[in-house]
Amino acid sequence: MNLSFYQQRVEQQLQQLLLIKVTEPNPLYQAMSYSLLLGGKRIRPYLVYAVGKLLGAQLNDLDAPAIAIEVVHSYSLIHDDLPAMDNDELRRGKATCHIAFDEATAILAGDALQALAFETLCSHSYQQVSLARQMAMVHMLAQAAGASGMCAGQAIDLAQTNQQVSLDKLEQMHRLKTGALIECSVKLAYYASPIENETVLQDLLCFASALGLAFQVQDDILDIESDTQTLGKPQGSDLKANKSTYPALLGLAGAKEKARQLYENALSALKRLPYDTTELQSFAHYIIARKF
Repeated sequence: MNLSFYQQRVEQQLQQLLLIKVTEPNPLYQAMSYSLLLGGKRIRPYLVYAVGKLLGAQLNDLDAPAIAIEVVHSYSLIHDDLPAMDNDELRRGKATCHIAFDEATAILAGDALQALAFETLCSHSYQQVSLARQMAMVHMLAQAAGASGMCAGQAIDLAQTNQQVSLDKLEQMHRLKTGALIECSVKLAYYASPIENETVLQDLLCFASALGLAFQVQDDILDIESDTQTLGKPQGSDLKANKSTYPALLGLAGAKEKARQLYENALSALKRLPYDTTELQSFAHYIIARKF
């Protein structure tokens, strides 16, 4: 699996993106840079690169969507951590943006990063991506990030705090809050490629849907089994905030079985594709076996 290779590539791309020359210290730029370059697994850009490569896309054409999806994810983490949201003080082992700077700067940094994501998608010099497909990528990222995707999931999450919810409602929330951007990563890769095959796209989306939910189930498991140092964020934060989780609804053993089932679903979708999906199979295993 080429996870480390693509992690390094997107890291370099993100650093270049933020090479803004300023004559004086700029707190907004510093907060954007601090949060964007704080590290992380970079799984969304990895999916853009890995799926795009599978479909014959040019590496240069995958850079912009890989960057854009990670910039949107980083903005969402800044806002997630705010006092009005999850009120967290630790992210990836470091102080969250509003703690390292201040709340107003953190809000503006998130806003600016979201705008930067779309600027990146629109200003990139693509080699083999038609204008129609470029516009489609902008549209799908906006949908995945907005009121029918990630933001909708976060709203449901906030509304359900201190409430017992059904398994169906919990899955709906996570398919929006986490799954929307993971599915969008696959869509962006497809539209940056030369492939035009609706069956291939649907099989890829089945894979991404199962993977996104498996990622969240494993997150809930790690919130119980891991520790703050390994996670890079407070262990037990979901329990402390009285949030509904898969272990809370299914028990720890049941949550692990759920993750295994979703992993099998992801593999089944990959097997239907007319490509060598060995790398994506390895990545699916990484998602449910990871410790942070």
